[in-house]
Amino acid sequence: MAIHLTKRLFVFAAILAFVLFMPGIALAAPVQLHTTSSVIFTQTTKTASYSTSSEINLTPLQSQQLQAVRQRRNREIEAVLNTSQRAQLTHNLRNGNNINQALEKLSLQPEQQDLVKAIVQFTNLKMKAVSSRHSLKIVHK
Repeated sequence: MAIHLTKRLFVFAAILAFVLFMPGIALAAPVQLHTTSSVIFTQTTKTASYSTSSEINLTPLQSQQLQAVRQRRNREIEAVLNTSQRAQLTHNLRNGNNINQALEKLSLQPEQQDLVKAIVQFTNLKMKAVSSRHSLKIVHK
């Protein structure tokens, strides 16, 4: 199982490197197919530690990039969880918990905890990359 975690972390690192070093490429916002994804997305936009796009004047493209990053995170987390855990996560989010609180309340196996933690950390890095690209553009203007 450690090999699978190592492979996933390598893939995450490769994607991060691609996102950081290819700033001209836009991330497409995929269509949401799961109701859980919409609940997670709605909750995280309310409680995200990052400022909203209107507060930091992001362009529509940058807002779309952040949305795509969040949606991808939601799909990856869902893939790690089983059906009952997804239902519990949805319940926790609807009860007003933010994404971190909702995930902490789940009974996750150690491997699931590692994968979810890696997904969240990688997502935070990607969001910082999008935000830093925006701040660099402001400084250079």
